[in-house]
Parts: sequence; structure tokens; C-alpha cells
Amino acid sequence: MFGGDWSWASFTMALLFVLTLLITVFCSVQGRSFQKTSFEMSKENTEIDHTNTIEDEDFSVSTLIEKANKNLGKRPDDQVVMFGDVAVHTGFINADPCTARGCKWPKSSDGNVYVPYVISNQYSTRERSVIEGGLQTFAASTCVRFVRRTNQRDFVNIRSLSGCFSYIGRRGNGQDVSLSRNGCVFLGIVQHELLHALGFNHEQTRSDRDNHVQILLQNVIRGMEFNFAKINTINLNTPYDYNSVMHYGRFAFSRNRQPTILPIPDNNAVIGRATEMSPNDILRINRLYNCTGQQQN
Repeated sequence: MFGGDWSWASFTMALLFVLTLLITVFCSVQGRSFQKTSFEMSKENTEIDHTNTIEDEDFSVSTLIEKANKNLGKRPDDQVVMFGDVAVHTGFINADPCTARGCKWPKSSDGNVYVPYVISNQYSTRERSVIEGGLQTFAASTCVRFVRRTNQRDFVNIRSLSGCFSYIGRRGNGQDVSLSRNGCVFLGIVQHELLHALGFNHEQTRSDRDNHVQILLQNVIRGMEFNFAKINTINLNTPYDYNSVMHYGRFAFSRNRQPTILPIPDNNAVIGRATEMSPNDILRINRLYNCTGQQQN
């Protein structure tokens, strides 16, 4: 009797041992397979995202402006803004380029274009230095000269309002250029907003943009589709420029972390990463204001 009980117990223990061993081996194999699959997927995703991640554009001009303007328009006294950072007068939205009807800044008899400015005392010494440094970059390569206002009627009034924005071209009297202390005081943004004030629109609104980029409105935040409207621009015989400081990034106003702008035919081309004016941006200023080599000194 004792021997039979012992044999049955031994058999049961042996069976449990074998089952435990099989389960352990199975789990080990599955674990290695899962780790391999996870690694391969991670590697694949890393390779795919190398040129197309939202994070790559965190410090581009368009992304910084979008972040700074996130809450713009939520207060009753906020400026009306279209196309991301273009200020418009309430009830007046004109899609035509204003430079054809006289919103350029006047040219002086010495061949230069003097744009008076005022900078608010809201800014710190460092912030004022960044802003003034940005203004002076125009004089280094164009005939545009930003000069401190004395008694001129028309001037740009640079101050820290809600977000980053500017009017297009000369509007008359003191016109606001907002460079909020909360996210707008960077060289590229200063240049971007002042290019608006000089009469330039965003690159991806160009009349010929459909030959160079595809706009994916299905990925745009609902209600923000107007930021991608196409304008009958004056392109000054200059090429479409992915590297313009006026170009939006690939994920601008995205609602689902998917691209809203795709370059074509090469979908992986880099767009909207500029942190300062491109050679084409400078060329356009010189052509719009008829600058000559002598006047750029």
C-alpha cells in the first residue's frame, strides 16, 4: 500500500515538473520573439521618424509662433489674426497682395528705405538686444533701414501683446508688431514678423504653391483651415523656397500629429526649419524695393 501511494505521488510530481519545464521554455521563446519584434519595430519607427517628427520642428520659426499664438483671439480685446500671425482690421480681410496698391514703405532720395520703429519698454535689456539685432540684419544685405522713430507719422510699434503677429505692409500711423515676451523674442521670429510688415506673405500661400507642396486639410485643426489659404501673390520671379523663414513647418496646425504640409514630389524634403532669413528672402526684399548693390552697403 505504501509503495503504491509513493509511486503515484512520484508520477504526479514528475508530470508537474515536465509541465512546468515546458511552460518555462515556451514563455522564454515567446519573450525573445516579442523583444526582437519590439526592437525591430522601434528601430523601424526611429528610421521613419528621423526626418519627419514633430519634435524636429520644435524650434522652427513657424512652430514657435504657433505655440506663442495658441491662446490668441480668446479675449475680446485680442487682435484679429489670420494665416497664423497676420493681423487684420476687423471686418476687412484682403487676400490680394497689398504691395500692388501702395503698402510698400517709401524709398528715400538716397536709395534706402527707412522704416521708423518704436520698441516698448516692456522688454528686458537682453530682449531689446535680440529685437534690435534682428532689425539691423536687414541693413546688412538690403536697402531697408529700420531706424528709431523721431516724429515720423508711419512707424512699426514693437511691443509685447498676445502672441507674435504683424500687419502685411505699411498700414499708416503706428502699426503694431507683436513680439510677446512669452515665446516670440527670437531672431527668426523678429525677421519673420518684420518681413510681414515689409509686405510679404507666408511661403506656402504663394500662388504657385500647389506645384511644390500638398496641403492636407484633413489633418488640420478644425476651424484653422483658413491658415492654409492660397493668395494671388507677386512672386518677383523668385523660386519657391522650402528654406524661407516665411515657410510653415510640416506639422503646422496639426490636430492629429500627422503632416499638414507635404513637399512634392519629394515628400521627405525638409521644410519650415529656417531660423533666419534665407538668400531668397533677402533677394525678394531687394527686388520688391528695387535695391541696388550700392544701396545695400
